[in-house]
Amino acid sequence: MLRSLYSGISGLRAHQTMLDVSGNNVANVNTVGFKSSAVQFQDTLSQLTAGGSAGANGNGGTNPAQVGLGVQVAGVTTNFAQGASQSTGKATDMMISGDGFFVTTRNGQEQYTRNGAFSLDGNGRLTANDGSLVQGWAAVNGQIPAGGAIGGITLSGATLSPAKATTTSTIGGNLPSDAAIGTELVREIEVFDAAGTASTLSLAFTRTGAGWAVAGETAAGATGTGALAFTAGKQAAPGTTINVGGIAVDLSTVTGFSGETTVASTGQNGFAAGVLESFTVSPDGTLVGSFSNGTTANVARVALASFTNPAGLEKAGGNTYLASPNSGNPAVGSGGTNGGTG
Repeated sequence: MLRSLYSGISGLRAHQTMLDVSGNNVANVNTVGFKSSAVQFQDTLSQLTAGGSAGANGNGGTNPAQVGLGVQVAGVTTNFAQGASQSTGKATDMMISGDGFFVTTRNGQEQYTRNGAFSLDGNGRLTANDGSLVQGWAAVNGQIPAGGAIGGITLSGATLSPAKATTTSTIGGNLPSDAAIGTELVREIEVFDAAGTASTLSLAFTRTGAGWAVAGETAAGATGTGALAFTAGKQAAPGTTINVGGIAVDLSTVTGFSGETTVASTGQNGFAAGVLESFTVSPDGTLVGSFSNGTTANVARVALASFTNPAGLEKAGGNTYLASPNSGNPAVGSGGTNGGTG
């Protein structure tokens, strides 16, 4: 067969590969996290029919005569350029801004993906669409451990915010200076022990000739006393605090003007245990949970992996990739670090 036919056939085969790649790109135009590919061509070996020669003895030199034998596919490269963002309104959906890959595991095999369309399974585990488990670090007492092995992320009603015992309480408002001597005002404050059990701290304010006497008592019977004196409505000795059963009750903002009775509790630092109700995602991939007791705390952080040569990753289907000898080992970290810039 003529060499021209061989060359033409090689061109048809190479361009068939290009059409296959282009068709796959078009087919995945709406695939979340898909990265398009491009074909690179190179010429095949050329047959030398006459070698080149240098000029000599008044004769000019000659160029080599070569006949090309066609074209072949040099490689198919993946374009990992940043794609367009899309708002979904779904709390579990995430995207990576910049380089990096989400890390997932399926049947014990670690995979990497740019597809952040995640959801929760029946056990509250954060999963990709194919059921693989999204990897990261679980918080310990609201703190994300520095480094350490990554694992699955669980976000369920079983995720608790621990209780905190009340150690401080604040009282604000006004005690009327024109109240009759012997007038008693009682205010009750809900406080918590270390187990999250609620009880009542009772404060009794009694008008005296010198100002107001304050007596506190907890439900367990612990007591504490103090006194407030006022000059022109301001405390004569600012910074008054009484201790009742290990709870420091701050009375420093209470005033003593006439005509108004507004003294009341303005806050305390204890709370019962709470269950996870919702969460938000921070720019570094930290999942911040909102709990039923009104507190917020870090729950987990999604891990990102980066590679020296992302184009060397092997496609494993389902928008996932596997590390290869030419991709380099993954550097795993948080968003904004060496592990990724999400």
